[in-house]
Amino acid sequence: MIFRRTLMGMAGAAVAATLMATTAMAQEVTLRMHQFLPPQANVPKLVLDVWADNVEKDSGGRIKVERYPSMQLGGKPPELMDQAIDGVADIVWTVVGYTPGRYPSTEVFELPFIMTNARAASSAYWQMFEKHMKDGEFKDVHILGTWVHGPGMIHVNKEVRTPADMEGLKIRGGSRLVNSLLEKMGSTPVGMPVPAVPEGLSKGVIDGTTIPWEVTGALKVPELVDYHTEFEGNALYVLTFVLAMNKDRYEGLPADLQKVIDDNSGLEFSIFAGGTQSDSDGPARQAAVDRGNTIVTVAGDDVQAWRDVAQPIYDEWIADMTSKGIDGQALIDEAKMLMDAYDK
Repeated sequence: MIFRRTLMGMAGAAVAATLMATTAMAQEVTLRMHQFLPPQANVPKLVLDVWADNVEKDSGGRIKVERYPSMQLGGKPPELMDQAIDGVADIVWTVVGYTPGRYPSTEVFELPFIMTNARAASSAYWQMFEKHMKDGEFKDVHILGTWVHGPGMIHVNKEVRTPADMEGLKIRGGSRLVNSLLEKMGSTPVGMPVPAVPEGLSKGVIDGTTIPWEVTGALKVPELVDYHTEFEGNALYVLTFVLAMNKDRYEGLPADLQKVIDDNSGLEFSIFAGGTQSDSDGPARQAAVDRGNTIVTVAGDDVQAWRDVAQPIYDEWIADMTSKGIDGQALIDEAKMLMDAYDK
């Protein structure tokens, strides 16, 4: 009897060890993904979760992606890129413009009115990242995707039809170039990460904000302002995003798991991400219509007044790039060429 019990105990231990080994094999790597929006917002729900789910599936369960929204790992949104570089998080999604001047070449896509199609711009962004930025500005991090959102526009507490209507307003701007544009229109730019917009509007810290339609729902912006100004066939501005991974973490993965990451990243993913954000504009816009908010669409010849105000920003940006040893005009020409080629 004792011998039988011993055999049974050994068999049980062997089964337990096998189960533990199988579990270990099933999940070899856990990656922490950190970002600043709530989990129900469009980007986490429709882009980041899709990416993470695909990575987990394609790895056969060997990779698990833990998702940390709303800065749950600590810090502030402008610190996300350093968190990826330093390994505080394994993967981050962030607005490149949260660290002004650090990644100057990306700003070519943030110039006013340069973007008309988020998929085309996201495609061009990835191609130019690989050619100009991968081994330069982004050498300290492994980039998984580069994209832009749909047309950026103005959401404010008064009707805005012309640049003169912006004079005296306190407006949240999402990047260095957006803030420059606001200043040229006589507004006071207020720098704040997008999660702070609802409180800023409700407390009167700002009179309005520049964001695309798609994020207005998560921030309840149509409940906090009554007016929205958009531009027919144009984006007043866009912001640039990256999905970035700690370089050592990526390079430390087995080759087959690196391939899983690679297969779910790059050009096609960037186009998917930018297009998905842009596609989410329509439902968010309709929600504002349903609330009875006033939507001003600047169209035709009326857009020219806004372009005239924005033109000096191009001249200033090219001069700034020249001071950094970067040919800004060449970047503009290349970005336009690649976007045009995508549209064709």
